[in-house]
Amino acid sequence: MRAVRLHEHGDADVLQVDEIDRPEPAADELLVEVASAGVNPVDTYFRDGSYTPVDVPFTPGVDIAGTVAETGAAVDGFEAGDRVYGTGIGNGSSQGAYAEYATVPIDRVVHLPDGADLTEAGGAGVAAVTAWRALVDHADLEPAEYCLVHGGSGGVGHAAVQIGAAVSARVITTASEEYHDGLADYGAETVLDYARDDLADAVRDASDGGVDVVLDHRLDDYLQFDADVAATGARVIGIGENSPDPGFTNDGAARSKDVSYQFMSMFNTPDLRVPLRGVAHLMNVGNLSIDVARSYDLEEAAAAQRAVMNDSFLGKLVIEP
Repeated sequence: MRAVRLHEHGDADVLQVDEIDRPEPAADELLVEVASAGVNPVDTYFRDGSYTPVDVPFTPGVDIAGTVAETGAAVDGFEAGDRVYGTGIGNGSSQGAYAEYATVPIDRVVHLPDGADLTEAGGAGVAAVTAWRALVDHADLEPAEYCLVHGGSGGVGHAAVQIGAAVSARVITTASEEYHDGLADYGAETVLDYARDDLADAVRDASDGGVDVVLDHRLDDYLQFDADVAATGARVIGIGENSPDPGFTNDGAARSKDVSYQFMSMFNTPDLRVPLRGVAHLMNVGNLSIDVARSYDLEEAAAAQRAVMNDSFLGKLVIEP
């Protein structure tokens, strides 16, 4: 089979397509014929070694969707031909999904309902599971609450907008103007240009004085902002930052309103199958779509990884072997 592999850590040019033996599933694994693999920033961190370096040669790709080709000896509940999707592979503990076939432990994969698209599902894992964990598990977002999603055009952001709308929250999001109509179609009640000078005032105006939940992907830029626009008792969920040293300029804005902060990583999810099933249900009933901005083949994996870090687009990038 063909697989994208790196033989040394470095920039995207270290990625190459190799012809290798098709893997055999362990007792608790599925062998999946890959239909789609999401392209995520985290894939580039394992490639360049900025995360704990993986052993090489290595195939990246945390997200996967496809069809079961073979089941391990101890596997129950799956059989050849089943449509599945999952996440949490390609992080050093197993090879990833930038390949024609990949093995997946059964605790990182679930069945994909017939109403969900395989290509979209390949891009769903990290993005939609992170959004689900942030808004459903950590924030306990409730109907009619105001929810601010920073960066609504991103992979996590556009999934979070739809998950917020699915629970009947009142979603406010930020994005470049070119993405405003698309995010409104996905259920955002208010879409604001993140570059406007009066953004904090605009958020407060749109939320009757303050938001109840914030999903923040750039804590180094918005930690203080989140406190300033929060309602009393707000919950701020932090999923990332560009600089590892975010800080307040005035933490009194948070203390005076009893704002709580939860910082999270999808890789700490106790059981990935729980949010994966929730996301699959929303995709099946039409309440969640993964907007596939571009699709690449295996030979274009380097271009895909450069694009995910440098380009502006709505939704996700995927590789389709």
